[in-house]
Amino acid sequence: MPYYRAVGDIPRKRHTQFRQPDGSLYAEELMGQEGFSSDSSLLYHRHLPTAIVASEVFTPPVRTRRVPNHPLKPRHLVTHKLDTAGVDPVLGRQYLLSNDDCRISYAAAEQPSPLYRNAVGDECLYVESGRGRIETTFGALDVTEGDYVIIPTSVIYRVVPDGLLRTLVIEASGHIGPPKRYLSVRGQFLEHSPYCERDLRGPAEPLLADGTDVEVVVQHRRGWTRFTYAHHPFDVVGWDGHLYPWAFSIHDFEPITGRVHQPPPVHQTFQGPNFVICSFVPRKVDYHPQAIPVPYNHHNTDSDEVLFYTGGNYEARRGAGIGQGSITLHPSGFTHGPQPGAPERAIGADYFDELAVMVDTFRPLDLCDPGLSVEDTAYAWTWSGRSLP
Repeated sequence: MPYYRAVGDIPRKRHTQFRQPDGSLYAEELMGQEGFSSDSSLLYHRHLPTAIVASEVFTPPVRTRRVPNHPLKPRHLVTHKLDTAGVDPVLGRQYLLSNDDCRISYAAAEQPSPLYRNAVGDECLYVESGRGRIETTFGALDVTEGDYVIIPTSVIYRVVPDGLLRTLVIEASGHIGPPKRYLSVRGQFLEHSPYCERDLRGPAEPLLADGTDVEVVVQHRRGWTRFTYAHHPFDVVGWDGHLYPWAFSIHDFEPITGRVHQPPPVHQTFQGPNFVICSFVPRKVDYHPQAIPVPYNHHNTDSDEVLFYTGGNYEARRGAGIGQGSITLHPSGFTHGPQPGAPERAIGADYFDELAVMVDTFRPLDLCDPGLSVEDTAYAWTWSGRSLP
């Protein structure tokens, strides 16, 4: 993260003696990126974070078979058809789209997840609806509709829904953070950024839990493993640094508008390895007297475009069968744009009430079995006005 935080009890100097009430040393854990050469945080544990008593292969209950988007065509996935009772928000993820840089999944869950660590890359969780708590070694984050949550690589956490919690999850092969153009050379958000440090939430206090022989499910570069820790990993009395889980509400994103239609980069919220995440929020629209507020037909030759429709009315897609929870994929090699009639209908509009999360990937996305199972196969032909097989 681009700014420093300190939570709980820590000594005045790093890597010096810090003793527990019984006189024993707290155990330091330095969690950092890029081999001691990038952001890090220093955590202080009551017990050794290295103490495991078992390690065994774990088989996750997910389907991840990837199928190329071939023949090439736009896709519409109806995620709410995947709502399943009795699953949790981690192991119950239904994978929709994937490439070697990221995986996009959907989960509708009411059960708490197991303790989990993703040792492959950062995760971005977006809360479509519901509320819950994300418990981590750094502390807890209460989340609700519209929240993005960035969980850095290898943070141990679990998700505890409060009722039905619907989430879209982007799992990266590396790190996710604010676009570099929004930050100063020292990491401060600049004045032209659509959000800033005041909009971000991090854990405010330690989350202490007791227990022995505690299981943690780990996704790593060679598969999945279940560790059994001698002591509960939520035993951190304090930490400080720039690396920690944090939340940001899409409702705090300040849209950038203009006299004529603005391109998607003005909506960018995060960047990851070979992909970006953007937020389309309610906003005033183009105010040139001859403006056409909806997007023009466009072909992003270097990227696949994924849109997750999560609120309001997306004017450009009216008439295409898009609804709450829909996901569209418009791949490179296909020119896409507003539905027939949308440009004319939009003339004179001064406000769009729409909410959507966009993921643009710079390598092609494959389709996963759960996504194919809820595809609206008529979507590709909606621009032609014809009913085709």
